Amino acid sequence: MKKTLSAAIKYIFFLGLGVFLVWWSLHQIPDAKWDEFIHALTNARFWLIAPVFLILTASHILRALRWKILMQPMGYNPTGRNTFFAVMIGYLANLAIPRLGEVLKCTILARYEKVPAEKLVGTIVAERAFDVISLATVFIISFVLQYDIVGEYAREVITELFKTKTGNFSTYKIIIAIVVVAVIVVALKIWFKQFAHLKIVIAVKKILRGIWEGLSSIKNVQQKGLFIFYSASIWALYIGGTWVGLYATQGTAGLGLKDAVTALAFASIGMIVTPGGIGAYAYFMAKVLEKSDIPFTLGYANGTLQWFAQFAIVTIVGFTCLILLPILNKEKKITNETSTSH
Repeated sequence: MKKTLSAAIKYIFFLGLGVFLVWWSLHQIPDAKWDEFIHALTNARFWLIAPVFLILTASHILRALRWKILMQPMGYNPTGRNTFFAVMIGYLANLAIPRLGEVLKCTILARYEKVPAEKLVGTIVAERAFDVISLATVFIISFVLQYDIVGEYAREVITELFKTKTGNFSTYKIIIAIVVVAVIVVALKIWFKQFAHLKIVIAVKKILRGIWEGLSSIKNVQQKGLFIFYSASIWALYIGGTWVGLYATQGTAGLGLKDAVTALAFASIGMIVTPGGIGAYAYFMAKVLEKSDIPFTLGYANGTLQWFAQFAIVTIVGFTCLILLPILNKEKKITNETSTSH
């Protein structure tokens, strides 16, 4: 009950943050610019959603194939179809409750492919670690390509987060964060040592062993080159999708590939901080595009359209996979039973 309540509170908080950012962003548009904002959306090149749909769907397919590579050192080789279904259903679940999808896609493969869910948790952690590295790489690339833009925007964000009421940079917030993390680590260490006999501690240790096995599987990956290729291709497709998306609205259509890299880097932060990136995705994209002399109104219109395109892709493909998963696996089960009987 407490766990459910805690999850609900977290979801309400981050959803509220997203709604607030939508409200805040819309209030950043001057009254005189509302017509321009509406015009940018109503006159957008909506047909460009089609290539974006294909590009991002391809990235999801590659993500499923990359996930399969991480399972192979543990002796598991699920079908590509079910792995893709699990990935997309996980994305769909994340739109409702953040991080629920990570658990759900593990349980789906555990049910349909007989892969232990606790071992899959480690592969999810490994995937997220590589995503962080990939996102950091995208930031570095954007920093190299647009040093003046990225540097200026980063300074504004950091200053805003860590400044005091007087406007000076504060180190106390950083010190407090470090102390809190240290206290949590020490408390967990004592808890695991003193209460090792409790069922919950035993269960947590089992999960942690699964996580460690999943993380350790990275060094045992047989297709390291293919794994790196998939990882690079996933983010290349993200960049390509963003670049195509910039052509959807007037005012942003003249931006180049380097602008797409920078826009993706900062918009990805929005996907992290709010459920499905609601509010935050378009806001961060608009703010960084301002540094490329794109009015906030036009940047926010394009960011809103790009966010909606991603939302639609996950919803359409996710629900399709949710419907097909039991149907196709039922047919698979019937075929296997028929083969066995003969």
